[in-house]
Amino acid sequence: MPDADAPVPVPVAALLAFVASALESAGVPEGDAARVAGLMVEADVLGHETHGVFRLRQYLARLRDGGCNPAAQPTILRETAATALLDGDNGLGHLAMQAACTLAIEKARGVGIGWVGIRRGNHAGPLSLYVRPQAAAGMLGLAAAVGSANHVPPFGGTDLLLGTNPVAISAPTEGPDPFVLDMATTVAAMGRIKTLAQRGELMPEGWMVGRDGRPLTNPKRRDEGFMLPIGGAKGFGLSVGLGLLAGILNGAAFGSNVVDFTADTTSETNTGQFVAAIDPATFGAGEGFARAATAAFDEMRASEPLPGHGAVRLPGEGKAEIASRRRAEGLRLAPSLRADLSKLAREHGLAELLT
Repeated sequence: MPDADAPVPVPVAALLAFVASALESAGVPEGDAARVAGLMVEADVLGHETHGVFRLRQYLARLRDGGCNPAAQPTILRETAATALLDGDNGLGHLAMQAACTLAIEKARGVGIGWVGIRRGNHAGPLSLYVRPQAAAGMLGLAAAVGSANHVPPFGGTDLLLGTNPVAISAPTEGPDPFVLDMATTVAAMGRIKTLAQRGELMPEGWMVGRDGRPLTNPKRRDEGFMLPIGGAKGFGLSVGLGLLAGILNGAAFGSNVVDFTADTTSETNTGQFVAAIDPATFGAGEGFARAATAAFDEMRASEPLPGHGAVRLPGEGKAEIASRRRAEGLRLAPSLRADLSKLAREHGLAELLT
């Protein structure tokens, strides 16, 4: 029998229209609202629920309170054949990141590599959105960002001076799924922790610790402690390195200059990011890169699993099937998120999201 308590699927088109309408109600031009809504919903379609429509309330709060420019016009500040620095005009981060991704691919087509840095950006959802187009174009993609709030101390310290500082890498393959690694440099992404808090669920031990050094498992008490980097000192070093590339290199915030985009909805965040594209043909690989990568991945999948483990899987594997099913059947939003979207509809005078 069907589960009466299971979330009712929401058609992708209905969710797109709702998110775009919400953004327009906050002053975002129709075309920009549609582009951002498309990327936000695509995050959910691909399984990145913690960085998709779940973030709508945060974006609307910053648009309402002046922390984010609804009518931003990203511009190129300086440029070479292979590089560019983009000013996001303090707009919705998706717009600057999408522009950077497109420009990086164009440059890679011309000279083999494109690297576009961003200053004055904002939270832009999962980085995978900005490396998947490179793989679709037969290229390798790379992207990173300075986290939109500091939740991590330097290794061995207690002052919160680092964010989750995520990184994403993509590569083409011969199968339906490109290789797509998208990860925070912390054990868990803050979006995942916030999702658990919204759902009333606990965190596993090892995600956060309190200032007494003891495990913190209640996500609603996350402000009482700090997040842990992956791999201890190695994760800390990686986070710092990405902060240099995405933040300081672009004249963007890093360290104590980072603004918590949720707690402070009035200040400009000056979030730093970068997107890069690499054409394998420049290195003599061309279409052979995808064949060689697929062969290497097939070897990994053929590895005999450890007792108690399933078959080996590669980052990004299965996303095409998930996305196809969700586009056809709709998105099953968590009841807590549905309730929040209904509340947003009332607050902003929007039509209720229909199933």
